[in-house]
Amino acid sequence: MDDQLNELRTLAARAENRRTETGIPRVAMVQGAIPQHHLAAVYDPMINLILRGGKSMTVGGRSLHYDPATYFVMSVDLPAAGAVHAAANGDPYLAVSLTLDAAIIANLLGDLPDTAERLGEANAFSVAPVTRELLDAWVRMLRLMNRPADIAALAPVYEREILYRVLQGPMGWMLRDIALPDSALARVNLAIQQIRRDYAEPLRVEDLAGSAAMSVSAFHRRFKAVTALSPLQYQKQIRLLQARTLLVAAGYSVTAAAHEVGYQSPTQFSREYAREFGCAPSRDVIRIAGEMRS
Repeated sequence: MDDQLNELRTLAARAENRRTETGIPRVAMVQGAIPQHHLAAVYDPMINLILRGGKSMTVGGRSLHYDPATYFVMSVDLPAAGAVHAAANGDPYLAVSLTLDAAIIANLLGDLPDTAERLGEANAFSVAPVTRELLDAWVRMLRLMNRPADIAALAPVYEREILYRVLQGPMGWMLRDIALPDSALARVNLAIQQIRRDYAEPLRVEDLAGSAAMSVSAFHRRFKAVTALSPLQYQKQIRLLQARTLLVAAGYSVTAAAHEVGYQSPTQFSREYAREFGCAPSRDVIRIAGEMRS
């Protein structure tokens, strides 16, 4: 697999230390040291393949670490904190990702037998060993960056192959369940989308459970199994991440940001913000400004 990884590294060499578009739908790449505040975010559903170095992801109380021997799958939108690491020889971190489209996965499922193992209440993010077949599909996909005229015709084919290889692997159940509207994972995902949309509004778990056609206790258990967070914890992290964006990018005051994301008490907001990000909001803004200048 070394030859495949080396070709992928060459193909992705133009990546910057932020999300870098490839010209291929849903495929992006990133390279180098990434500012820490960029790695604390709400991540879209994706397949992430490390080409060099390593990365850790923490969601709720669960942390996962992966490197070029593994790939990472996240099947729902999750607030997470990440950290990237250079390779042992000092070469910069390098990775590519494919944002998941449930409609494409559902279409692909129509051509496949339902052989994936159901893992009950397993979560919606995990790491699995990479395979030669999966790397082959990624090589063909990234070669399209050098042949843009071929993207429209061939990228959908290679995307289906990447998804097919993941579907055939240990996390195939995860992709299947998110594409099947009646699965528990898909119903929890609808609740996740509602929380993301209405994050500033008071949260009624009873209403979310009803929309998911579950009892409150079953919904709470399923939600936490999927996200490693309770519904209220999920909402709080969404609120705090959004507030951080308002403080840093839009210049909001602490009080204005607190009210904008749904907090009634700026004092409570500052206390929870400091617990989440390690310092008070005003100090965090100064720290991030310093990171951006360096």
